[in-house]
Amino acid sequence: MTYKHLSQHERYQIYALMKAGHNQLEIAQLLDRHRSTISRELSRNSGKRGYRPKQAQELCLQRAEGSRNAYCISDESLRIAAHFIRDEWSPVQVTAKVNVSHETLYRFIYRDKVQGGTLWRYLRCQKKKRKRYGGGRDRRGQIPNRRSIHDRPSYIEQRATIGHWEGDTVIGANHKQAIVTLVERKSGYAVLAKVTNKTAEAVSQAIIDRLKPLAKKVKTLTYDNGKEFADHARIDAELGSTGYFADPFASWQRGSNENLNGLVRQYIPKKRPLSTVTEEELKMIEKKLNSRPRKRLGFKTPYQVFHDSLTRVALRS
Repeated sequence: MTYKHLSQHERYQIYALMKAGHNQLEIAQLLDRHRSTISRELSRNSGKRGYRPKQAQELCLQRAEGSRNAYCISDESLRIAAHFIRDEWSPVQVTAKVNVSHETLYRFIYRDKVQGGTLWRYLRCQKKKRKRYGGGRDRRGQIPNRRSIHDRPSYIEQRATIGHWEGDTVIGANHKQAIVTLVERKSGYAVLAKVTNKTAEAVSQAIIDRLKPLAKKVKTLTYDNGKEFADHARIDAELGSTGYFADPFASWQRGSNENLNGLVRQYIPKKRPLSTVTEEELKMIEKKLNSRPRKRLGFKTPYQVFHDSLTRVALRS
């Protein structure tokens, strides 16, 4: 059996699942990993303040840096890698252009940081504080006719077909205005829309406006538990879809959407008023996110995978 190192994304999932109260066996099952892998990760990469994903990733990279098998890459490969990193590609995405592992690229980036470089600023997860995933009841009230994610067909988890979406909102400074974020689970195709206020009426209308042209590829939507999604029945009626809601404080159930929100925050930090974000800028961000190659898509882009499916639908019609 070949051992595969944990990725940075998996380390953030471990952290979130621990905060939600899951034990090591449950975490291993949810991540499709052996229990010993999770146990070893927690024992080797925990610090005085417990397990923190960013610290765990850095410890892993430091050990790899000292390995006798550490790989040396050419100056030309480093130049190409730096170019794409500055264009806001992740190290995993950059491996489509240079024949090195993403772990090697992370080591290159952090070594550059120690030497006073700025490549690390183009990485995504740079929050000083982590989101609280539990420790209290859901204070946002009840959503009428709420349909639980546990009622959603199990095959959707496999990401085998196009048409299953996740939805959330990104809030601006001082909780004024919001960006509706939607992502298709299989392709990772992202759709963004700004609303002047986070009411159910405004959010539902934004979702309908943006997804109506794509309605043939909108089968289900899985939301966060925010009250802004209280008009889910109206969305379903307009799009012919079925809406579901994740469990409270269970962000990993909408992992694609949580990842998308983090990418959006790379361009629009929490402290920035959304009134300063123009429609042109939002379209630029959406285009950038949909034009990056993804390893899990065979280094195709979300745009390619999603729109190829639209073309197949048109040919069958």
